Amino acid sequence: MATFIMMGKYSAASVEQISSQRTEKANRIVRECGGTIVDAYATLGKSDIFVVAEFPGVGEAMKASIGLNQALGISFVTMPALRIEDFDKLIRGKA
Repeated sequence: MATFIMMGKYSAASVEQISSQRTEKANRIVRECGGTIVDAYATLGKSDIFVVAEFPGVGEAMKASIGLNQALGISFVTMPALRIEDFDKLIRGKA
């Protein structure tokens, strides 16, 4: 499984729908795309939500990102990520 960072921004309409049921719906969408949510945070600043998720690949992460936008009205920027330890090994040629 690959790690992805998903930074979400609420639309005006999606703020009205904040609830624990919506959070469960988001978890279900990610699972249906073959992924799992490792951790999630509400944030201040350019993004309203910061999610660490794992997916089998880029296609599944893209599908989840689009599915979350369609179902919840939250626009996500989704990017692959490496743990810093793995990045260091990669750069040193030990991966």
